[in-house]
Formats: sequence, C-alpha cells, structure tokens
Amino acid sequence: MKGGLLELRPLRQDDFDALYAVASDPIIWEQHPERDRYTEERFRVYFDEALQSGGALIAIDLRDGRIIGASRFHGYDEGRSEIEIGWTFLARSHWGGRYNGEMKGLMLQHAFRFVDRVVFLIGEENRRSRRAVEKIGAVYAGTRNDAKRQKRVVYQITAATWAQRKPPDQAVSR
Repeated sequence: MKGGLLELRPLRQDDFDALYAVASDPIIWEQHPERDRYTEERFRVYFDEALQSGGALIAIDLRDGRIIGASRFHGYDEGRSEIEIGWTFLARSHWGGRYNGEMKGLMLQHAFRFVDRVVFLIGEENRRSRRAVEKIGAVYAGTRNDAKRQKRVVYQITAATWAQRKPPDQAVSR
C-alpha cells in the first residue's frame, strides 16, 4: 500500500534492526501498557509476534526510504465483519503530522474491501493513541479484553462512516 508520504509493506525478519532503532526510544512507549517495549528483549517479543501474526506492516518514509514505524491487522472476525488495527507506533520525528493519518487511511481503505467495521483496542491510559484514532474518525465503543485478556478501550469506525468522510474518488465500494 502506498500513499503520498509513506509505503506500507509486510514485515520481514530482516527489518528487526531498522525497526528496533525506531522502537528503542522510551518516550514512544511511555503511555503504552507495555512501557518497557523500548528494551531489545521486550521489543523482540513484539517483533516475533508481529511476524507470526501474518498481518504486520512496516511503514517506510517515501522521502528517504527509512523505516519509521509499524502497524498490523489482527483478529479478523467474519461473523462480525470486523478486523482490528493496532500495535501501531511511529518515530517521534513523524508525530503530530499527517503520517499516522495516512498510515491508518491506507489500512482502512484496504480493510473495508473485506469488512464493515474496524476496531482499535487501546490501553485506557494511552491518551496519545486515543486522540490519534479520534482524529481519523473512530468513536469510542466501550471496553473489551484483548488477545492477552487485558481490558482495553475500544474505538471503531465503519465502512459507511469512512466512505462519508472521504472524497468520492477515495470512498470504498463494497
């Protein structure tokens, strides 16, 4: 998937060093439930789980070809017509601008070809991530346990809502 600012491609084993160079910044994880993910040992767990998930994507800045973060699809539920987008992080140099919005936009456009709803499970105290998904149009939908049985707040966005907020040439048709 490619936008104007970044490209998303499947995560590969040989991405570890470049992605860890971004993830080793403790400030990225200060509001995250796993605040020690900046350590190589904890990041290795994250990275290996991401590879095993089959839905992990690496974000590459199109200006210079650098890896600037990652995200993933998880928990496809055909019966609910739902998938989760999560495990997202970006280099601090790419915070506060359009990069996260473009990353999520590319992922949402792709997801809405297959499902009617995308959810984001976020640590309750992670205000930064909560604001980021609100900026792209996701709304609070309650709480739910994540894959590790930890209580998370849930935000969601539907294909219909996404299509209404996008220009017609970018709307998703199903």
